[in-house]
Amino acid sequence: MASLAGMLRERGHLVCGSDSDVYPPMSDFLDRLGITVFKGYSAANIENAKPELVVIGNALSRGNVEIEYVLDAGIRYASMAETVKEFFIRGKNSIVVAGTHGKTTTSAMMAWILEVAGRRPSFLVGGIAENFGRSFQIADGAEFVIEGDEYDTAFFDKGPKFLHYLPRIVLLKNIEFDHADIYADLEAIKTAFRRLINIVPSSGLIIAGVDSPVVRELIPAAFSRVATVGIGIGEWQAVRIQAMNDGMAFDVVRSESLIGQFTIPMPGTFNVQNALGAIIVAKELGIGNDVIQSALSSFKSVKRRLELRGEVKGVRVYDDFAHHPTAVRETLQAVRQRDPESRVWAVFEPRSQTCRRRVFEQAFIEAFEPADISVIAPVFGAAHLDPEQTLSPTRVVEGIRARGGNALMLASTEDILRHLAAEARAGDHVVIMSNGGFDNIHNRLLERLGGGK
Repeated sequence: MASLAGMLRERGHLVCGSDSDVYPPMSDFLDRLGITVFKGYSAANIENAKPELVVIGNALSRGNVEIEYVLDAGIRYASMAETVKEFFIRGKNSIVVAGTHGKTTTSAMMAWILEVAGRRPSFLVGGIAENFGRSFQIADGAEFVIEGDEYDTAFFDKGPKFLHYLPRIVLLKNIEFDHADIYADLEAIKTAFRRLINIVPSSGLIIAGVDSPVVRELIPAAFSRVATVGIGIGEWQAVRIQAMNDGMAFDVVRSESLIGQFTIPMPGTFNVQNALGAIIVAKELGIGNDVIQSALSSFKSVKRRLELRGEVKGVRVYDDFAHHPTAVRETLQAVRQRDPESRVWAVFEPRSQTCRRRVFEQAFIEAFEPADISVIAPVFGAAHLDPEQTLSPTRVVEGIRARGGNALMLASTEDILRHLAAEARAGDHVVIMSNGGFDNIHNRLLERLGGGK
């Protein structure tokens, strides 16, 4: 929503908005664009703005005072996805990056390859792409790269957002059960992705991540061209993968023929998967290996994706958006892979609709295995949740310990800060994972490690 606000602002529209809360990096981003954000909801926000169009995010529902005003006043309204489609995507070559994990990083990487190739892409991703310093670009090139989210669109449109994006190329990375608040089970998730597969035109292309068993199951229904891709599996493969101090190196082969050798300045096999998909899209668009490698080697990732926030007295503090068990495991494994001799701390706040739910408890217990020490914070907003359906940090800690791991649950952010400041030592990696602000814990920890209060 913040990105769409910026896109509309660049098109010359006057834009303002409301939210219950807004925090960095998006709050800083909106401020730089001169977009007014009202903290909290009020009918006066709409009444005073006299908007031509109100874009309603999927976090809001009937009963919200601004929605009620819009409906009563008969003001034109639309979802975020519908607005992006009609204002920005229509008429472009739409490249949709979809799947449970890796969408934001891969979308940003794809956009950067196109930018380095001089193709002036438009893009919209769910984070700040560091090469661009923003989460979107509106340009005159033929391509529009967008992160294809399977979450529902709006209270008046319960289908997934990615169905609005007019895909011609779909990079379908992986499919797992997620978003337990809106999808009953994995079968419901499959139905959403079947619908995406079904709207790609026959002249289009689906790049199918066949490392994922569910992708392998669904992809035969495609009417479009299909390129299968994986780590040692599929038509296109990443092979001879090597972890280096400054990233990863790998070869790309197609049907056993070498396509090229590539490096990326990021750790983790999952980032090799991200890069592999982007490389195949680039090859489909006729971009040469030298341009692709130049873009990959200069790619700076996305804020809050294993972002190093600072180092104090040899302790490195990272910020990561991981909130699904698979993403948690892969993030921690990437740090472990890069520096196997150092201690890895996992500091986790269960905050998203997914990770606050009990259904993922056992998966989280297993996901923290790459960490030497796991610190679990209280469930965000637990007072408003059904206790029977809510993840228990205590049970997660007990489960990690039963598997031979070192874990503890601490009752507040202050308790976590106090413990880390006392126990972290030079050489440690502290990976802080939350999809929210987490009480500014990253900056506060760095300050505390430096001797501040």
